Amino acid sequence: MAVADNKGSPIPKGRLRRMASLASLAARVSGGMLGEGARQWARGKRPSTKDLLLTPANASRITEQLAQLRGAAMKVGQLLSMDAGDLLPPELTLILSRLQSNGTPMPARQLSQVLAKELGENWQHHFAQFSFKPMAAASIGQVHLAHADDGRKLAIKVQYPGVSASIDSDVDNVLTLLKMSRLLPEQLDYSELLNEAKRQLHAEADYILEAQQLAKFASLLADEPQFVLPRVDSQLSSSRLLTMTYMEGVALSELQQQPQRVRNSVISQLFRLLFKELFEFRLVQTDPNFANYLYQPESQRLVLLDFGATRTSPSTISEGYRQLLTAGLNNDEATMEQALSQIGFFSQDIKASQRQAVVAMVQLACEPVRCPDVYDFANSTLAIQVRDAGSKLSLEQGYWHTPPADALFLHRKIGGLYLLAAKLNAQVNVQQLLRPYLII
Repeated sequence: MAVADNKGSPIPKGRLRRMASLASLAARVSGGMLGEGARQWARGKRPSTKDLLLTPANASRITEQLAQLRGAAMKVGQLLSMDAGDLLPPELTLILSRLQSNGTPMPARQLSQVLAKELGENWQHHFAQFSFKPMAAASIGQVHLAHADDGRKLAIKVQYPGVSASIDSDVDNVLTLLKMSRLLPEQLDYSELLNEAKRQLHAEADYILEAQQLAKFASLLADEPQFVLPRVDSQLSSSRLLTMTYMEGVALSELQQQPQRVRNSVISQLFRLLFKELFEFRLVQTDPNFANYLYQPESQRLVLLDFGATRTSPSTISEGYRQLLTAGLNNDEATMEQALSQIGFFSQDIKASQRQAVVAMVQLACEPVRCPDVYDFANSTLAIQVRDAGSKLSLEQGYWHTPPADALFLHRKIGGLYLLAAKLNAQVNVQQLLRPYLII
């Protein structure tokens, strides 16, 4: 039995249709700028291009259109806002950050077509019940609840049609749109970041690869009972469809009313997991989305979901950060600089003042590591300070070099964990959790 109660919007398929959608957006944004400019000139004002672009109407046009396209068009905005947020002007970061919210789901008819293609025309025979209303809809796909004939409760991730084939062109088209905005700094070399975004998106769009990564993490965490992962049903999965056991749990965003010890424990476990990923597994799930975790109050276990953004951490990165964090703990600037060079922060010639500013920014980010007792994320403005330091470095000192993609994705994960700790008002002894992995 299928429950068809979904009213979504169809995803444009095909490179030309998606390009036309973005071209239409560019035209509407330009039209909005001309109209707003005329109105402000009539009032005796001389608006800048930036002021005309960043009207509420144009911001809505940009975010809504990218959310309608989904796929790489939406995801690249998310990656830019999170990975290059310290390098981009705050106005552009504000527009892109709106893409962190859920995407619009596809309509039931299009969903049925995808399921028929992946499971056959009689796909409904595989389920005792299938709900067409998605539990979640994001950039690459949406998740549906179903029940197998044997009573198992299933979560089925269905990829949007055409997403995989459109990744490269979508990224290029979004870049063209952002260049038109004239908000991207001309000095910033973002080509490698966007090339890496393409590679990462192709990996995330391969659900067979994600199933393998999920199985790998399940094996690595087999002796860690506080973490629980879903199991994949390979018979009902494909490269565009991922069927897993449904996991019960409470969203981490809903834990704010839980006792302090619960919130502290959850964040402590996530920090401990991050350090294991980086230094033991050398395999890091880099997506910091809060929705990738659930909490089971009765067993006090954490459910780990979504392994599409999993990346292998090269030894140069893993050992570089071991050295960097050890030096950060000891306030050893010389060793910090050496570690940053090993990681790849200084792969091109830069001024001594710029190099020192990068070291100072990393020292700031290491504040929780240097704290010998519990670090109170609730009363810390660390995330804002690091962001401001990055903006000052790029805008005032002209440092536009970006570190390697592996470092950027790791920073994305760490930054997301810092934000979650602050959201839950957590108090965590980060240094104690990290010390076993440092060079002491």
